[in-house]
Amino acid sequence: MTRHTEPAGLAESTFSPERTRAVLEAACRIAGIDASNANLLRHHTNAVYALTREPIVVKIGRPDRNGHIDVVGLVQWLELESVPTVPLVEVDQPLQIAGCPVTFWRYMDQQNGVVSAVELADPLASLHSRSTAPPIPLPDQQIRNTITAIADAIDTSVILSPGDRTLLHARRKDLAQQATEVRYGLQRGLIHGDAHHRNALWDRHNGRAVLCDWENAAIGPPEWDLVTLEVHCRRFGHPAEEYDQFCRAYGLDIRDWTGYLWLRNLRELRMITTNARKSAPESDAAVEVLRRIEALYADAPITWNIL
Repeated sequence: MTRHTEPAGLAESTFSPERTRAVLEAACRIAGIDASNANLLRHHTNAVYALTREPIVVKIGRPDRNGHIDVVGLVQWLELESVPTVPLVEVDQPLQIAGCPVTFWRYMDQQNGVVSAVELADPLASLHSRSTAPPIPLPDQQIRNTITAIADAIDTSVILSPGDRTLLHARRKDLAQQATEVRYGLQRGLIHGDAHHRNALWDRHNGRAVLCDWENAAIGPPEWDLVTLEVHCRRFGHPAEEYDQFCRAYGLDIRDWTGYLWLRNLRELRMITTNARKSAPESDAAVEVLRRIEALYADAPITWNIL
């Protein structure tokens, strides 16, 4: 009988396709699923593999010293609440392999391409309208936690120059000082935390978009989700009318809110610094992050490349 050992523990610096492939194989052995010839779909924030033997997607999260939320419990509750979400596969999950959370999801064919912003209006409205909180622990200090995470990312990134760190910390400090002046207009509640085109899939069976990638779910202001989508539409070169269509369908334009510019700047700083923390020196991701930082020096509204 062949004896299998669990892969060695991963860290931020060793979260690579070669290492996560071993995690995938170990997790699938435990779940009794065939992982042979699995295709790597994405490898950045998470490692995402599509199996070829069964219609299953396996997601491997990065090791996180702050812990992970109970995504499985959350999604099970969301399904009971009829919030549009990618369904889980009925196996014993999540698994913890080499310090990484591993989850199994139903594969959804995306031949029609990336979900558009307007198609996100219905699932986000459904999510934000929940009158009760899910019965699992979730972070509940979204803004304070964001400011802390930005500082940590700046300090731990290995691609930043001393000048970059000074610039980013100065912007973080300015935004943190303004935080108490911001007045939110929407009822605080369950938010996705990273709502954008690539964190949603098209469900052909039900003819609608569904949300996925729930690792950043939290209790906080819905404005966070709305400004996240606005940043993605504007920064990644989507047509201007796409976000306008979303606003009409959702029923609110975040750009009309008095706190918009502040929250937009905070969200963009979080995106820049988080990617700075994740990027290896001289990688394509590092080149893109440093290009974004260079634009900060000149306050240039450049279009970003997707990482």
